[in-house]
Amino acid sequence: MLEEYIKAAAIENGIEAQLLGSILTERNIPHRMRSYYDTAYDGLFQVQKGWGFVSAPESFKDEIREIISDLRKYQASIEESPESA
Repeated sequence: MLEEYIKAAAIENGIEAQLLGSILTERNIPHRMRSYYDTAYDGLFQVQKGWGFVSAPESFKDEIREIISDLRKYQASIEESPESA
């Protein structure tokens, strides 16, 4: 039986979405990415809510959140690095 997909985590931006999608695909984790972008409102909801979210079976929720946390920690360490200035 197929598991129901739930909203596993919010995604902050398009780069995070691409990286996360690649990692989840590489690890064979079933997922769907959903952007909040709407052409009628020219991306207004992305400004308010972030890029979008990732849905997956509930059994993968914790693993996906851990991956996103690691991605954000890595991004923060790059931004704080003196070499990036």
